[in-house]
Amino acid sequence: MISQTEPVELAVGGMTCAACAARVERSLNKLPGVRATVNYATEKATVHPPADLDPGELVACVERAGYSAALAGPEPVDENTARALDLRRRMTVAALLALPLGNLSIALALVPSLRFPYWELVCLALATPVVFWSALPFHRAALRGLRHRTSTMDTLVSLGVLTSYGWSAWSVLFGDPSGPGYWLGFGATAAGADAVYLDVAAGVTTFLLAGRYFESRSRRSAADLLRALDALAAKEVRVLADGVERLVPIGQLATGDEFVVKPGEKIAADGVVVRGGSAVDTSTVTGESVPAEIGPGDRVIGGSVSTSGRLVVRATAVGAAAQLARMSVLAEQAQERKANVQKLVDRICFYFVPTVLALAAVTFAGWLFAGEPGRAAFGAAVSVLIIACPCALGLATPTALMVGVGRGAQLGILIKGPDALEASREIDTVVLDKTGTVTTGRMTVSGVHPVDGVSRAEVLRLAGAVEAASEHAIAAAITALAREEVGALPEATGFEALPGLGARAAVDGGKVLIGRSRLLAEHGVPVPDELAETVTAEQERGATVVVLACDDRTLAALAVHDEVKPSARAAVDALHRLGLRTVLLTGDHAATARTVAAEVGIGEVIAEVLPDEKAATIRRLQHEGRVVAMAGDGINDAPALATADLGMAMAHGTDIAMKSADLILVREDLRVAPDAIRLAHRTLRTIRGNLLWAFGYNLAALPLAAFGLLNPLIAGAAMSLSSVLVVSNSLRLRNFTGS
Repeated sequence: MISQTEPVELAVGGMTCAACAARVERSLNKLPGVRATVNYATEKATVHPPADLDPGELVACVERAGYSAALAGPEPVDENTARALDLRRRMTVAALLALPLGNLSIALALVPSLRFPYWELVCLALATPVVFWSALPFHRAALRGLRHRTSTMDTLVSLGVLTSYGWSAWSVLFGDPSGPGYWLGFGATAAGADAVYLDVAAGVTTFLLAGRYFESRSRRSAADLLRALDALAAKEVRVLADGVERLVPIGQLATGDEFVVKPGEKIAADGVVVRGGSAVDTSTVTGESVPAEIGPGDRVIGGSVSTSGRLVVRATAVGAAAQLARMSVLAEQAQERKANVQKLVDRICFYFVPTVLALAAVTFAGWLFAGEPGRAAFGAAVSVLIIACPCALGLATPTALMVGVGRGAQLGILIKGPDALEASREIDTVVLDKTGTVTTGRMTVSGVHPVDGVSRAEVLRLAGAVEAASEHAIAAAITALAREEVGALPEATGFEALPGLGARAAVDGGKVLIGRSRLLAEHGVPVPDELAETVTAEQERGATVVVLACDDRTLAALAVHDEVKPSARAAVDALHRLGLRTVLLTGDHAATARTVAAEVGIGEVIAEVLPDEKAATIRRLQHEGRVVAMAGDGINDAPALATADLGMAMAHGTDIAMKSADLILVREDLRVAPDAIRLAHRTLRTIRGNLLWAFGYNLAALPLAAFGLLNPLIAGAAMSLSSVLVVSNSLRLRNFTGS
């Protein structure tokens, strides 16, 4: 049995729309003492059962609702991939058959001179595999809904496809080929035109399978997110026991164990350094742009990388308690949101389907009661069903989404799904990560301050020679500038890295020190007052400062910082013109953050926050009533990106950040961020316009069909026209222009 405090996770199969998820959720919540939520995007149900409930009852409850379920294991099977492949096969077959069918059925039905023997049977043969194999997922879902006395979009699709096919098949097999066709207002069609709308069944199936296929592909992001987090964590650890190192699987590491981290290795778990020192790259975990120099007593985070020295760390948090694991949980929980537009469609379809069925039955009975022949009554009833077939409804979202995504890709914006568009509608605050988003993420030397009598070239020559032997980010920036301005650098001998302080070496016979002011103080090298004031001023502006000395004489101070992107100011101004508030959120020092914010025009700064604190900060802003968009690029940003109402990830960032976000910004130009919000707004308006037309078309056409003013041929044509109008409206998104 399972305690109330231990949720059970179920993998749910067979859901095709938000209404399915709602049905599973209702079924589970009807069980005594059960509290359940179903995530349609991840196809999982999180259930809090009472202590005396067998988990098998939860599985049985879902199966009674008409869906499959299983207890989710530590390595869940990604069913979306198999489903997408199946949909693609069915869509391909449908498209290959629907194309010749459309040309044949229309041309041969209306132009008798083009007909060949048994042309009707050829059309029927082309349509049959589409209707009974390609459209099988719709029929299965409709049958499941029928068994449980519910209806969804699949019910309408299945009814429309089967009805148009059935009417056409009846006309081909049992109709009178010598009799006249339908009256179109200007004369009768050629005999045999009854079969002309076999292409309706095939066309509806092809279009809707395409929409379902792209939807299935977009719903894989949550599983990819968890796999990316898992790939980040170390798989093995060097446990230190009785002075002996043993390489063991990470699962065998326990809290309190000591483990060794060699240069270049990932730190296996959260812990405290016992011995050793190193520069630790935490940029992917904390957002710090500069590797942190750590030593005994300092805290380290699992997933960060030791870049230089050997460390002995005592584990303080392992497994689910570690920061990476908590990030995974935060990201998965934040993914649990549903697309409101599709929920609205499903809610309307819940009432729309029985209404259409009732109207068709009333139409058939009314015509018979009026003394009309059965053929006329059946034709009017079929017209009602065909005119109500939700092809335009099914195309409204996917076509606008596909065109919007295509145009966005041309502008450097990747839209991952309709929920991103919905989230953009009410955005009023944009939170920007600093490192790699507002700034370039690459360290550069911003100032060289030599003392009197020392040239800039000499400073760079000595500093570059020593730093060329180091892998530190600051060292790389100094070395790059030195080689650019000085050229070839002398060779440094006796190089020694001093973790947390800097480095020392011999250059041209002189003893060179470079690092923090504390390094010079420990070696008894005084820093002139004027240079000390320069160091303080640079630090207050947010720069990282190193001091250079040679043979016990201080020569210069060098300021290093992360450059602001040239496009950052224009991007922030564009966001302000959209009426949006901007916030700079970063794990960097407050002084650095304030400097960057002032440079680009951001008024609100939240600095020195950890990854889980970033997500908490987003939630706090949301609790204040703000609707928040977040732009970031690091693993440290993933929970915040997933928690925000709209997550925007820079494409040069980590996989985990991109998989947590709703929008991916491909270009380095930060002005793509306001462009992304504008495009999302435009695409959402297009989707809503498409849905308005699709529903309005049905409401206007249904009475005409019921009164016999639209026969099945015209009903099929009108339905196709509504789809063309929806697609044409979506294609207008190709004219969207960015900054």
